[in-house]
Amino acid sequence: MTIYDLHCHSTASDGVLSPRELVHRANEKGVHVLALTDHDELSGQAEAATVAQEAGLRLIHGVEISVTWGNVTLHVVGLNVDPQDPVLLNGLARNRGGRSERARRIGEDLARLGIAGAFEGASALAENKELISRTHFARFLIERGIAKNMKSVFKKYLVKGKPGYVTHEWASLNDALTWIHAAGGVAVLAHPGRYQIGREKMRLLLSEFKHLGGAGIEVVTGSHTQDQVPLYADLAVEFDLMASIGSDFHAPGEGGRELGRLTALPERCRPIWQAWN
Repeated sequence: MTIYDLHCHSTASDGVLSPRELVHRANEKGVHVLALTDHDELSGQAEAATVAQEAGLRLIHGVEISVTWGNVTLHVVGLNVDPQDPVLLNGLARNRGGRSERARRIGEDLARLGIAGAFEGASALAENKELISRTHFARFLIERGIAKNMKSVFKKYLVKGKPGYVTHEWASLNDALTWIHAAGGVAVLAHPGRYQIGREKMRLLLSEFKHLGGAGIEVVTGSHTQDQVPLYADLAVEFDLMASIGSDFHAPGEGGRELGRLTALPERCRPIWQAWN
C-alpha cells in the first residue's frame, strides 16, 4: 500500500528539520509520497526534491497559505504547484510581508503580561526570519518553562481570547486559490476540525471554497480525532470534494504527530492524488 503524507513543515517555515532531514525522516518512516507544505514559503522545495530523488521517494511540491475568511484564520494547502510560478511567488511574498510586524506585536503583548524577550526568543528559534510564527513563540514559552507542552501553550496563550493573540489580515480565500491555480496546483482546505466555526458556518465555507475552485479537504490529519474523520469524510462526499491526508508534522515528538503515521482515508472518499495521477 502506498503511504501518502501531504502536509508537513521544514525549517523554511516553522518546522525544526531541514528539507533534507525531513525527507530522510519521511523515507525512514515508510512514506512513499510526501508533500512539503511550508507556510507561505517555497524556498525548501529544491533541496527536498533533490533528496527525494536520491531516496526514491516521490515529492509533491506544496505550500500552506494563511487566509482570512470573515474573522477567522484558515489555512489552504496547495498541492502539486509549480514552485517557480511568479503569480504564486508574488502572492506568498505579500502574505509573508505582515508576519514580522505580527510577531513583534505578539512579543509586545506577552511582555505586557510579564514575559520578557519573547520576540527575540522566538526569532532565535526561526531559521527563516520572514516566518516567525506562533509555533516559534510556543517553543520559546516551553523552553522558558512557562508552559509544559504545545497543548498547554495554545490553551493559555496565542489563540483568540488569550494573551499573545494578535489579529492579522491574511490573503483572501479567492486570492489563495487564484495563486494555487496559477501555479497549476489543486487547493485543499487544511485541518477543518481546528476551526471553531460551527457546522452551518463550515458548510458555508465549503460551499464558497468549492465555488472558487477548491478541490479537496483534509479528512485525515494529525489534529483530527477519530470521531472527526467520518464527519469530514461525509462533508467531502456531500460537497464533491476530494479527500487529502497529512500529518501536519513540525518536529519529532511535538504534538504527537509523526510522518506517515495516519489511518487510511475512508473508502467512500476520492483521494486527492487522483487530481494528478
